[in-house]
Amino acid sequence: MEFLKRLFDPRTEAPTATLWIRLMTGSVFFWEGVIKFVFANQGVGRFTKLGMPFPHLLAPSIATLEIVGGLLLIAGLFTRPLALVFIGQMIVAVLSTKVSLFLGTYPLAYPPVPPIKGFWAVLHETRADWAQIATSIFLLLVGPGAWSLDAWRSKRSGTPAPRPT
Repeated sequence: MEFLKRLFDPRTEAPTATLWIRLMTGSVFFWEGVIKFVFANQGVGRFTKLGMPFPHLLAPSIATLEIVGGLLLIAGLFTRPLALVFIGQMIVAVLSTKVSLFLGTYPLAYPPVPPIKGFWAVLHETRADWAQIATSIFLLLVGPGAWSLDAWRSKRSGTPAPRPT
């Protein structure tokens, strides 16, 4: 119960610079969602090759989550719950793609230049994944900051948000 209370607590005292983390994280999720709709090889085609269940339903669902969730992160609305969802999504993404890259059984096109498979390839190819996980963890822990719709909602409900620093 305490976990749920904290999850929906906007914690608006985070530094104003948190806005930049929200903008970066939200925009990457937003554009990745758009790309899944625009390029079939990044949406349904990719999910099919990876052996994901129901790729015709799952790919557009994930894309919609990324688009809507990315925009909500940018705005700072439901920041902590979305950060938790995106942490889970990124863990699934890493496990569904990077384990097979490590093992040399990758069903997608290998990277165009060395390292192509194995440990070093995984380290190289996960750089964006780890950045998204790390920034989502940051947002989960510190909240959206004072310049967010979560802070505005908190202020309207009678819980004053701290001033931006």
